[in-house]
Amino acid sequence: MNLSTMLAATDMPPVLIGAITFVIIVFVTVMAIARLYKRCPSDRILVIYGKVKDNKSSRCIHGGGAFIVPLVQDYAYLSLTPMTISIPLQGALSFQNIRINVPSTFTVGVSTEPAIMMNAAERLLGLAPPAIEDMVKEIIFGQLRLTVASLTIEQINQDRESFLIEIRKNVEPELNKVGLILINVNITDITDESNYIESIGKKAAAEAINKAKVDVSQQTKLGSIGEADNNREMTVRVAENVAEAEKGKKQAEAGQRIYVAEQETAAMVGEAAANRLKEIKLMENFAEAEKGKMHAIADQRVYIAAQESAAVDGENKAKAEIADANAKLAVRQAEAQRQAEVAKRVAEVEIQKAQYKAEMERLNAEEIAQREIEKQKISIAAAAEADRVRTIAKGEADGVLMKYQAEAEGMKALLEKKAEGYRKLIESAGGDSKAAATMLMIEKLEAIVARQTEAISKLKIDKITVWDSASGEKGSSTANFISSLVKSLPPVQDVAAMAGMELPEYLGKIKQDEPKQ
Repeated sequence: MNLSTMLAATDMPPVLIGAITFVIIVFVTVMAIARLYKRCPSDRILVIYGKVKDNKSSRCIHGGGAFIVPLVQDYAYLSLTPMTISIPLQGALSFQNIRINVPSTFTVGVSTEPAIMMNAAERLLGLAPPAIEDMVKEIIFGQLRLTVASLTIEQINQDRESFLIEIRKNVEPELNKVGLILINVNITDITDESNYIESIGKKAAAEAINKAKVDVSQQTKLGSIGEADNNREMTVRVAENVAEAEKGKKQAEAGQRIYVAEQETAAMVGEAAANRLKEIKLMENFAEAEKGKMHAIADQRVYIAAQESAAVDGENKAKAEIADANAKLAVRQAEAQRQAEVAKRVAEVEIQKAQYKAEMERLNAEEIAQREIEKQKISIAAAAEADRVRTIAKGEADGVLMKYQAEAEGMKALLEKKAEGYRKLIESAGGDSKAAATMLMIEKLEAIVARQTEAISKLKIDKITVWDSASGEKGSSTANFISSLVKSLPPVQDVAAMAGMELPEYLGKIKQDEPKQ
């Protein structure tokens, strides 16, 4: 019984039966079409094979989706999940024919580049992950051996970045041929059967240690030289200051004694100059001795460091030759051992010579150090005396400066007060500066009159002889003498006039002599 018979048995109207049948057919068709549309997840590649356009073997889609034509097409997925593969490479021959071990870890995955993705669809579709890993191992093993064979051990061990670039350059094109890309390479460790790499490391460590020793010796030498230069400069400066102080002292004594004895002064100046030259020469000799000491110590350290470096370098070369002889001939190994032993003996002899020389230099240095201590005591005493003289002179100079500063401050304050008083006096006179000056002049009249009186009072007249005929019309000659004497004093009006002022009339006027009839 089909669907139409079942609907007819229900006694439904034919139109309704037709509509239901149409809906069912459309739903079934849509579901069938939906089942033919395949979506591609982001972590996979959709591979459609069978009859595809452009007569290609397959069509690869990453992201999105596509319809699968029934009967003529089918599909499958390729996983994009990376695979981590351990490559325990053992005994690979390097460019120097030395076998080394290069254990590493490679991370690979299917590429999403169109051309490489097509290769993956052709060569990896349907393979299980173990089978893919086995194929990748074979590819990596071969290309890794090829890469190691093209490089020296020094290039592999010291320049890892270049080594990884060479690995990627050789391995990745081969992986692309099967649809894979190289995501990451991690070299865990590199070793060799003859311990050549270990010898290189020891050599590098020894070279670094020797270089550090040389650098330390060089810096010590520079520090000693700098210290000696500073000490020499300090000694010279102290000696110069002492000499200048002594010279000034002697010159002052010569200036004081020049009135007594010219020859003694010249002798003292000559003595001071001779002492100064003597002290300078002494200080220069001490400085040269210290410089020679430091130079000898520096040469000793450099010599010892050079001998140690030569010994270590000889040992390293001997070890390198021994390692190389193991890979070639046993005869060269014996020769290398002999050379190493000879170099060692020679180095020991040189070291003993250097130690003997160093001991002799140390004994000489102790004697020079004792002299240097005495020299430092003299320098310190001279510097202390110079500081005392400078302190006393500075104290006296500061006292004089403070005295004059105090006087200047007092004079400034007095002038400011006077200016303020004059300003208020002019204001009280209604702004008339002439009237204010007149008032100041009036205040000084009493002092002027006092000075005039004092001038007369201090006259010493032992005897006055007057011949008075008493015939004058205006009194006796004696009276006229006294009157004339008083009139000889400058009148107050004249004094004011000389100051450029005119006193008011109520202070009096100069009486003019009446003309004679």
